[in-house]
Amino acid sequence: MLRRDFLKSLLVAAAFLAPVSVAGRAYADVPVVAAAADLQFALEELAQSFHQETGQEVKLTFGSSGTFATQIRGGAPFQMYLSADEDYVAALHAEGLTRDAGVLYAIGRIALVAPLGSPLAVDEEMKGLAARLAAGQVKHFAIANPEHAPYGRRAQEALKHAGLWDAVRPALVLGENVSQAAQFATSGSAEGGIIALSLARSPQVAGSVSCAVIPAEWHTPLRQRMVLLKNSGATAQAFFTYMQQPAARAVLRRYGFEMPGEAD
Repeated sequence: MLRRDFLKSLLVAAAFLAPVSVAGRAYADVPVVAAAADLQFALEELAQSFHQETGQEVKLTFGSSGTFATQIRGGAPFQMYLSADEDYVAALHAEGLTRDAGVLYAIGRIALVAPLGSPLAVDEEMKGLAARLAAGQVKHFAIANPEHAPYGRRAQEALKHAGLWDAVRPALVLGENVSQAAQFATSGSAEGGIIALSLARSPQVAGSVSCAVIPAEWHTPLRQRMVLLKNSGATAQAFFTYMQQPAARAVLRRYGFEMPGEAD
């Protein structure tokens, strides 16, 4: 049941421009927040807490950071953007599309996962994956698309560091974002995959997978930055401030994110 619920929520998350009101209602004055897919469960929890504490609502939409950056350039009506790669925020700021340079809100981590019962042995140095690749026993392995998903690029970097990239490429199943990659990696559609630690630690999936955190030194840091867009209103500004408070940072930490200053 948990896995079915998780997959259902991931399919919803993969629909990039389908905003969800945390209270199940849609109002014209509720800001739309575009967030990297690795934030799905953590941010839903934080948006709900924000609503309970302030009476204000935000609408959340999840997808790949690169796709959202393209949509912002095209005039998408987002008021706040939480990217999994701060370079996208820097580029939008340079183009005059944001209020300022934004705030670094988290350092993301990646994890190797496999469904319970998968023949893939999970370990942080990916020795089990290496052994099965050498034996020609990996048919499907999931990561997010490196072309526009930061977590996909970091997965690629980690696989290259381990010397496994060329061997795993024929077996790759690419998710449009890291949530879709998690769907593939945890549902049995693939033997396993590399996904965001925050998704692997979510209550919806944690009990149904084996998980090993990949060493941070194996890839470029996932410096995640959030920013207000030029059209942001008072509620978006309030949520932006809320995301920087100790209680919000504690929630992010619980999902496996490291806090700026703690990981540097």
